[in-house]
Amino acid sequence: MKSFALLFLVVICGMGGLGQKLKPKKRSNGEEINFRTKSKDVCTMSMSGDEEMKLRVECKSQGMSYWCEFTGKPSVCRAFRNNPKIYWNQIAAELRKLPHACEATQVLKTTMCQKAPTAALMKQIASGMEPGDRANQEKSVQKTSTSMRGAGRSTLKKIGKPPILPLIKPTQRGHGSENESEAMRLAREHCWESLHGFCSYIISIFRG
Repeated sequence: MKSFALLFLVVICGMGGLGQKLKPKKRSNGEEINFRTKSKDVCTMSMSGDEEMKLRVECKSQGMSYWCEFTGKPSVCRAFRNNPKIYWNQIAAELRKLPHACEATQVLKTTMCQKAPTAALMKQIASGMEPGDRANQEKSVQKTSTSMRGAGRSTLKKIGKPPILPLIKPTQRGHGSENESEAMRLAREHCWESLHGFCSYIISIFRG
């Protein structure tokens, strides 16, 4: 009876040790890694999820910022389960080699999971720019529009008002037709059409 109890105790201890060995290591969920790209963009990558992981990369460059997101199941890779921290460090090392962390990175690969199933690959699902950059672009457009309106007003000031043409420019010409008076002929030659009658009246007064 004592031998049976001892054997039972040994089996229980062995199962406990086996359970500890099979327990997966912490997957660095929520951890952030900071790095710089080849063109000195300042970036931060953060990880979240359990079986299906989500990776977000946010970068700031000269006067702009951009981001991209990846998703995959690296947990199907045994090496990732053994040491996820090394896996994410290898991802960051690959992104450091690029001038732009979100361009030409549709799929992220690591050396430690080269032989893993394709489901383990982190694939890009979205990318874009921060809303603040679009606001800056709108301010730039508004500034350009305002300066163009100012330039237009300045041009109008330089041009000034159109000159007023004289109503009458007396010149010597030949006699008109027999059916047209001399005053009306001069008015039609030297006055605007709407003022023909008025000009003809003034010319006739001066000519007596």
